[in-house]
Amino acid sequence: MLYCISANYTPKAMQAMAKNPNTNRRDAVEKLVTAAGGKLVAMYGTMVDGPGAMVIVDVDPGVGAAIAAVVASSDGVHNVKAQRLFSMDEVIGIRKKRIELQRSYSPPGE
Repeated sequence: MLYCISANYTPKAMQAMAKNPNTNRRDAVEKLVTAAGGKLVAMYGTMVDGPGAMVIVDVDPGVGAAIAAVVASSDGVHNVKAQRLFSMDEVIGIRKKRIELQRSYSPPGE
């Protein structure tokens, strides 16, 4: 399963990387993902809510959340988000299931 995990660097991490601007965080992330039995698909730097990173990993169900929890427990990042990614075939299946289940649901007040 693919997961997208994103986070912003803390000021402490930014200061540490300023002392060594050639720091390669990809190596650390790849080590963690490999230890979890997964594969690092891609890693990008982000600037949306301040300097950070986004990774796409291919891991077993539940492992993406565990990886995000490890990262979140460090003092190097904050605003950690983990999101399961769905293939277009999976999205079509989800749409079909939604239509099937819609009859079983009543919104609040109805």
